[in-house]
Amino acid sequence: MVPIFYVSAAVAFLATALAISRANVVHGLLDLIVSLLAVAVMFLTLGAPFLAALEVIIYAGAIMVLFVFVMMLLNLGPQTVEQERRWLPPRAWITPFVLAAVLLVEVVVVLGGVDGPALAGEAIDPRQLGTVLFGRYAIGVELASMLLLAGVVGAAHLGRREGGA
Repeated sequence: MVPIFYVSAAVAFLATALAISRANVVHGLLDLIVSLLAVAVMFLTLGAPFLAALEVIIYAGAIMVLFVFVMMLLNLGPQTVEQERRWLPPRAWITPFVLAAVLLVEVVVVLGGVDGPALAGEAIDPRQLGTVLFGRYAIGVELASMLLLAGVVGAAHLGRREGGA
């Protein structure tokens, strides 16, 4: 299972590098989703299936919806639809698709493995994760939630129309 971990790490690194270097926000979001899914595969190979599920549900799901919501709030009108069409040709989907296919193959191999998903030690159950997150790292969790709240407030402020509804 060690090669799967390293391939997932390489996919996460490449997808993250692409996400921060793209000029188009949609391309960056696609690459960021692939990066978050690669991190979930790494958690799965390390024996933390619950943490992998949380990564997919919270980060690749909820936070990406928040980012899409911000993009919708900042929509400038009909002229941006044509601009997005020009910025998102079919070839822009190739890299995220290939990286996601690699991750899918890895997940199938990990879940179908003889010795299970864990590389080292035993699997981490939800109670252990909750104890760590809301015990030792409670302030970090609260700071992350405040950062997300600030992002939502900032998006609402940027998306507000002057003199309108």
